[in-house]
Amino acid sequence: MGATLLVVVLASLATSAVAMVVTALVARRIGKIAVVDITWGLVFVAIGWVAYLTGTGSVRSLVLAVLVTLWGGRLAWHIRRRALGAGEDPRYAKMLAQVPEGERFGFAVRKVFLVQGLAAWFVSLPLQVAAATDRPLGWVAALGVVVLLVGVTFETVGDAQLAAFKKDPSNKGKVMDRGLWAWTRHPNYFGDSAVWWGLFVIAAEAWPGVLTVLSPVVMTYFLAFATGARLLESEMARRPGYPEYMERTSMFFPLPPRRRTNA
Repeated sequence: MGATLLVVVLASLATSAVAMVVTALVARRIGKIAVVDITWGLVFVAIGWVAYLTGTGSVRSLVLAVLVTLWGGRLAWHIRRRALGAGEDPRYAKMLAQVPEGERFGFAVRKVFLVQGLAAWFVSLPLQVAAATDRPLGWVAALGVVVLLVGVTFETVGDAQLAAFKKDPSNKGKVMDRGLWAWTRHPNYFGDSAVWWGLFVIAAEAWPGVLTVLSPVVMTYFLAFATGARLLESEMARRPGYPEYMERTSMFFPLPPRRRTNA
């Protein structure tokens, strides 16, 4: 197993590196760092299949590759559709504004593409480790699939509900607090976290997959407390009605909405 795992890990690292190098070159050509957000989902798809092809070819690895393709493909499609015709993402624009123009690409390579490439490789460790084992699937893997599908459902439904809300002119200036957004302020981030916990559970059924627990932990930390929900809310909290929304709605994990209070 050791030699196979080493091959899978190195092949996955190379896949992540190539994906980010290509993305960096595309970003430089079109002048838009945010293209990396599209690659984010696709790099996991690539790693999933590379791990399967360089590993033992087990059913577990195949299932993981298919499931991560379902998640990553949908995410990339959604972000691409949302980004069409839009300018640079405000997060990256703010980051680059502090850097002299001639140094911005090098800065982006170090702070965005390199960091995301290494993060994708680390978070995908459950896929890599599972690819080096050949234990048959059991009920634990089935539980992992259920958790993952719950996550994909939250992401898909939450994104669709938000898009429909924004299309209605009567909602301009209002805070989305309906559907899944009444249970959690970030159904897409929660769903993303659930996806990676589901993938981990599937991998953990076969030793040494359980040792990759830091991968979903790190992903959840970034989604909830670092670059995800907390960062977004630092801006959203300034919008009229959002502080009240925060008071009655769970930040991350879905919970029944608290009763509205009268002003």
